[in-house]
Formats: sequence, C-alpha cells, structure tokens
Amino acid sequence: MTTPSALPTGWRKSSKSNPNDSCVEVGRFADGAAVRDTKDRAAGHFVTNRHQWKKFIAALKADRFAG
Repeated sequence: MTTPSALPTGWRKSSKSNPNDSCVEVGRFADGAAVRDTKDRAAGHFVTNRHQWKKFIAALKADRFAG
C-alpha cells in the first residue's frame, strides 16, 4: 500500500468505547481509514485501504475475533 500524502481527517471515537477503558479512534483518508489509540495518540496510527477496511469491519460484525 502506498503511504498517504495527507494526514487522516474526521477522527471519531468508537461507539463501543467508554471513558475508563481502552479506546480507538478512526480517521478517514480518500482511499481508506486510519486507526489510533485514544490514550496514546502520540504513538501514531496505522492506515488501511478501503478494501482492507471493509473486510476488517465484516470480520468484526461476524464476531471472528471473539476469544
């Protein structure tokens, strides 16, 4: 995947997060998304393209990461 030339925009906190727990935020790129830890924003973020993001969301909805 190519490195985006612009920073992510429109960061929003997960609706599943609560104030005292681990949280993530999602930002947008023209061709995908960026994800970061709300409690350590200085650590940076990772990016994914639109196709990868859609597959990841589908896996979450299918509960494929349940332990």
